[in-house]
Parts: sequence; C-alpha cells; structure tokens
Amino acid sequence: MDNARPHEITLRFLAAPMDVGLSGTVEAGTVLEWVDKAAYAAAVGWASSYCVTAYVGNIHFAAPVRSGDLVEVTAGIVYTGTSSMHVYTEVSFRDLRGTGTRTSTTCLVIFVAVDEAGKSRPVPAFTPATALQAERREQALARIGIRDAIVAEMKGQQYTGDGTAERIILRFLAEPNDVNWGGKVHGGIVMKWIDQAASLCAARYCGLDAVAVFSGGIRFYRPLLIGDLVEVEARLVYTGTKGMHIAVHVRSGDPKTRDMQLTTYCLTVMVARDETGTAVAVPRWEPVSTEDRALWDHARALVAIRANAPGGYTPTHLADAGSPAPTANEVI
Repeated sequence: MDNARPHEITLRFLAAPMDVGLSGTVEAGTVLEWVDKAAYAAAVGWASSYCVTAYVGNIHFAAPVRSGDLVEVTAGIVYTGTSSMHVYTEVSFRDLRGTGTRTSTTCLVIFVAVDEAGKSRPVPAFTPATALQAERREQALARIGIRDAIVAEMKGQQYTGDGTAERIILRFLAEPNDVNWGGKVHGGIVMKWIDQAASLCAARYCGLDAVAVFSGGIRFYRPLLIGDLVEVEARLVYTGTKGMHIAVHVRSGDPKTRDMQLTTYCLTVMVARDETGTAVAVPRWEPVSTEDRALWDHARALVAIRANAPGGYTPTHLADAGSPAPTANEVI
C-alpha cells in the first residue's frame, strides 16, 4: 500500500434543522447523502481521479440523528479491484449536551474510477495495514457472492401495471445543484430521492409517518445528467408485522422523448411510527395478482439471501425509540 496516498476521511459537522423530516429526526435520505459524500471523497483521494457510485449495500439505520447532534461520517478503503474501490462507511453522532457516541448507520459503498471519457481506469491496490482493515477486507470479499445473488434476484423481477399494491411515482427534472464536479447527479442525491419515494409510499399505505430502517441492493446502472427527466417509482412488495418492504426504481431520460432508462434500483424496509416515535404494527398486505405473489416471494428471497451475509440483515435494528425488538417473523 502507498502510505502517502490517503485512504480514509472523516467529515465532522452539526446536523442542521433543515435536515430533519416529518418524523422529527434526520431523514434516512439525508444520512445516505452524507454517506455518499464521505465515501466519494475517500475513493477520489485513493484513485486520484473522478469516481462514480456503483453499488451501496447493507445499510442499517440503527439510531436516529437529531438536529444539533455532532455527526461524524468516516469512510475508508477496505478493498480494491482493478478499477473498483470498496469503501466502509460509518455514521456516528452524539448530543453535545450529553456523553457517549452512538452509531447511526454503517454500510459498504462501491465506487469505480473513470477517465475523462467515462471509461473505467485502474486504481492502486490497497493492502490492509491493521487487523481491523484486514477484517473489513475479508467482510467485503465475503459479500461479493451475496451481492451477486441479490443483483440476480432483483434483475429477474417484473414490475408492470398488473400489480395491485400501493404504488407512487414522482417525476421532476434533475437540476444543476444536484450534480457533482464531474457533471453527474450525486449518488447521494439519488438515494435521497429513493428515501422520499419509499417514505411516501409506506405512509400512504399505513396512514402514519414512516421511516427507513434498512436499505440494500442499491445498484447504479447509468449516470443522471442535468435536465434529465427523472421518474422515481416506489411500490410495496411485502409486509411483516412492522416492516414494509418497498421496491424503488429510478428511471431517467431526455424529457423531449419517451425513452426512459433504468438508473437505480433498490429495496428499502420502512416502519410506521406513532406520535411518540415508537414503531407500530401495520396492516398486513395480501397479494392479489400473479405479479403480487411473485414480488412477495421476491422480497422473502432477498431477506433469506441477506441473512447469510456477514453483518447481514437482522431484525434487531427495528427496535428504536422505546420499541421492543421484533422477532424475525415480524420483520419478514
């Protein structure tokens, strides 16, 4: 490893009132935007070139961040391929009036280094220098097979008008303040749109405020540009006792044509909360059409795949704000 080459970065700031959503805490989409910025900075520092977000996986929202909290977002390279960089990112926070630091979110973000023509370019190899770096490298390697299985499972699903579940579509134009210095829309901005659509879909289904507790399999297929017509579609595909599994597709294209291409896809788990912030039970959704049943089975298959992953999906992170941890059956 080139010891002179930066491989880790920490962003430190106070959560602002404008970061807070209807739930009274910082929105998951804003946390994901922080994650993308820190991970991007670590990737660019290592590659010494422009990088694009390729994949974000296994995002657990373990504890809510509030306005005024001191936030730290640490991102570090843990594994490199030929042109890819796996960046472990952790969001932690503490109340300035209290003591102790809590972890809000951890995830693995994969970036690809690209040249001026947008083609992938090689990056220096990263060699772990500490036991913790070596452990995280092994975890990243172990997740490659899991990620491939998730991508294959997601790719095989069909989403048409035959579905009967709650569904919403947001449409708007990508604006200049959405892009980075490479002229492409930030991956963090796209993830913020995903959270907004998933939250709205879940809230309309259960009639309560909803917040994200897990998001996974966020794959970026193509870049978004200024002026693109953006379409964010969120659809309910599964319910547990408290968890609502929402599939989200982001499509984009030239607003002068009808050619919309898939940009990003993921599946987010939302929970409903009452006035005290406690997670509450939601109505059980029953599949009606053949497509409903296929997507229902799809959501369960994803849960099963993630259950075998290092640090994978577990039900315990759903417990927050005084709510007891649900059982595995309640999650899925």
